[in-house]
Amino acid sequence: MALIFTFLKKYRVAAGAALLMMLIELAVELSQPVLIAKIIDQGIREQNASVVWLWGGILVGSAVVAFIAGVLSSFFASHASQGFAFDLRDKLYDKVQSFSYEVFNRFAASSLITRLTGDVSQLQDTIFMSLRFMTRVPLVVLGSVLMALIVHVKLGLILALTLPVLIVFLSWVMKKASAMFRTVQNRLDGVNSVIQENLTGIRLIRVFVRMGHEIGRFAAFSGDLMRTTISALRLTETTMPFIMLIVNAGILLVLWFGRVEIAAGEATLGQMVAVINYALRTIGALSALSWIVVTFSRARASSQRISEVMAEQAEDQAAAVLKATGATNTAVNRTLQGKVEFDRVSFRYPGSDIPVLEDISFTVQPGQRVAIMGATGSGKSSLVALIPRLYEETGGVIRMDGIRNTELDMAALRRGIGYVPQEVLLFTGSVSDNITWGNEHATQEQIEQAAQAAQIHATVLGLPNGYDTKLGQRGVNLSGGQKQRLTIARALVRRPSILILDDSTSALDAVTEGQLLEALKKMSCTTFLITQKISSTASADLILLLDEGRLIGQGTHEELMAGSKLYRTIYESQTGEASPYVQSIT
Repeated sequence: MALIFTFLKKYRVAAGAALLMMLIELAVELSQPVLIAKIIDQGIREQNASVVWLWGGILVGSAVVAFIAGVLSSFFASHASQGFAFDLRDKLYDKVQSFSYEVFNRFAASSLITRLTGDVSQLQDTIFMSLRFMTRVPLVVLGSVLMALIVHVKLGLILALTLPVLIVFLSWVMKKASAMFRTVQNRLDGVNSVIQENLTGIRLIRVFVRMGHEIGRFAAFSGDLMRTTISALRLTETTMPFIMLIVNAGILLVLWFGRVEIAAGEATLGQMVAVINYALRTIGALSALSWIVVTFSRARASSQRISEVMAEQAEDQAAAVLKATGATNTAVNRTLQGKVEFDRVSFRYPGSDIPVLEDISFTVQPGQRVAIMGATGSGKSSLVALIPRLYEETGGVIRMDGIRNTELDMAALRRGIGYVPQEVLLFTGSVSDNITWGNEHATQEQIEQAAQAAQIHATVLGLPNGYDTKLGQRGVNLSGGQKQRLTIARALVRRPSILILDDSTSALDAVTEGQLLEALKKMSCTTFLITQKISSTASADLILLLDEGRLIGQGTHEELMAGSKLYRTIYESQTGEASPYVQSIT
C-alpha cells in the first residue's frame, strides 16, 4: 500500500483537511450522548426546563457544526481521491508506453486494461471512503469505548473487553480476504481477455459458426469469476454476524450490570443511557466493517497488481548495455543516413532457449532496397524488429551508420524509421488523422504526396469526404489492400531514412505493388521489404534468403538465381518457367 502514499503525497493538504473535518464531525457525534445524559439527569429528572433548553440548544448547534464539517470533509476527500487517481492512471499509462516487447509478453492486454481502469478506480474509491468514512469507523469504536469509560468506568469496561477479540478476528479476515480478492482480479483479467478476443475476431467466429463454442468459453471464465467472488464475499460477510454477537452480548451485560449499579446508587439513569448510546454507536460503526474489509482487501490486491506494473523496467536499457560493453554514448539524437550492418547477429526471445536468428551478417548501404524471403517461421519479422530495437539482439552487433545501435538515442533512432507491421492497425479518426499519426506536423501537401506514393490517393479522393472521411473501427469500411496502402502512407509521411515493410504488400495486386515499388525508388530511404513474391525481389539491390533462422543466401536476383537452388525453386514455382541458370550449388 506504499503506492497509495506515494501518489497521495501531492494532495496531503486536501487529505489533511478532509480528516480534520471528519474529526470535528466525529467529536460532535461522540459528545452528543454526554449532552443527552445531562439533559436526562439535570433537566428532565430535576424538571428544570432551563437546563433542557440550554443543553438542547447546544445539541442542535453541534449538529449544525457536524453537518457543515461533513460537507467540507466530502469535498476535500473527493478532491484528493480524484487527483490521486488522475496522477496514478497517467503515470501508469506512461509506464506502459515505455515497456519493451519483452514486458508486453508478460502482461496480457486485457490485464493491463483492467489495471489501468478497474484497479485504479478501486484505489480511488478506497481513498475517498477512507478519508470520509473508513477512518471514521475505528475512531468511532475507540472514541465510544473511551467516552463510555469516562462516563462510567465499570459499565464502559464491559464494552472495552469486546475490542481485543474483534481486532484479532478482523486482522485474520483481512489477510485471508486480500489473497482471495487478488485471485478475483486475476479471474477478471481472464474474462476481459475472452471478451477482447471475441470482439476482435467476431467476423471469424461467425464465418466458422463458433458462436456456441465462444459462448461456452466465456461462460466458463465468467463462472470461475463468479465462484471465486462468492468464496471471497462469503468469508467477508460472515464477519458481521460474529461482530454483532460479541457487541450485543456486551450490551446485554451493560443493561444487566447497569440495573444493578443504578439500584446501588453507583450510576444514574443518564449515565446508563449514555453508555448504551455509545454501545449502539459502536454497533452502527461495526456494521460497516464487513464492507470495509471487502474494500480494503480489494484495494490491497489492486495496489499489488499496479505495483507489479510500476516495478517493471522501461524499454530503453541502453545504459545497461553500454555499461556491460564498455561503450560510450556519443551519438545521442544523431540523424540516420540509412546504412545498416548486421555483424554475426543472433537472437532468441526473452525466456526462450530456442534461437530465432543465428549468426546473421550483411551490410546495406543508404538508399538500397533489401528484399527478405524465407518460409514461415524463418525469422524474417524478428530480423527487421531488431532494427528499431523492438527487441534487443542476444549476440553480435547491429550498427546504424557505423555506430552501434545501442549507442543511439532510442527516440532519435525510431524517428528515422518508417515501420509498417505485418498486422494492419488503423486508429479511430479520419483518413488524414491516420496518415498524420506518422508525422503530426505534416502539411496537407505532404499527406497527399505520401498517399500518392502509397497508391492510395485516388481511392481516398473517391471516399465521401476525401481525406476527412471517418474510418470505422479498425478501418472496417476499407478493404485489406486499402488498409495496407494507408499504413504505408503513414510510414512514408515520416520521410524516413529507413523504411520497413513487414509483408505489408501481401494484399496488393501485382500492378499496384509494382507502382508502389517504382514510387519508392524515388524516395531516398533504405527499404527492407519482407515478401514472398519473386516479382518484388527481382529489382532489389540485395536479397536475404532465410531458412530456420540462418542466412543461407544473399545477393541480387541474378546472383541467387545462379547460386541458390532454393531461390530457383521459388522462382520456378511462381513463374511456371524453367530457370535459365543451370549451375549446381556446391
